[in-house]
Amino acid sequence: MSESIRLATGDQAPDFTLDDADGTPVTLSKVLAETGKSVVLYFYPAAMTPGCTTEACDFRDNLTEFANAGFTVLGVSPDQPAKLAEFRDKESLTFTLLGDPSKETLVAYGAFGEKQNYGRTVQGVIRSTFIIGTDGRIQKAFYNVKATGHVDRIKRELGV
Repeated sequence: MSESIRLATGDQAPDFTLDDADGTPVTLSKVLAETGKSVVLYFYPAAMTPGCTTEACDFRDNLTEFANAGFTVLGVSPDQPAKLAEFRDKESLTFTLLGDPSKETLVAYGAFGEKQNYGRTVQGVIRSTFIIGTDGRIQKAFYNVKATGHVDRIKRELGV
């Protein structure tokens, strides 16, 4: 298997349009233009799994701080909108969840590919987060992050 792409500071963030939990298309470039805020874009393996729930609830619990600092949070997984809606409602998530069942956006960000899982090399979602400036460029890229403590790390890095 070949090494997947890795985005770095200064790279143009790949634009995308994905359906949210209600099946409404959301386009990254439109979010940036319409909100005037930078985006915290995080990729996670699957809704309603323990690690992903921990990470999503961490974002939920810190959402006001991110918003006050000028950031919009978007979460992306390969899940279908119906599962995202169930996850959102069960965990009272108040930020946008996007589904990428084709995995095209995950691949474009280097958030899908080879990873280690219990000592085996497998293909899957690589838990990753990107800070995207209002100019559409990557300000920070975090790959292979841990669900627990990651939101606090992002806040420290961003001074939030």
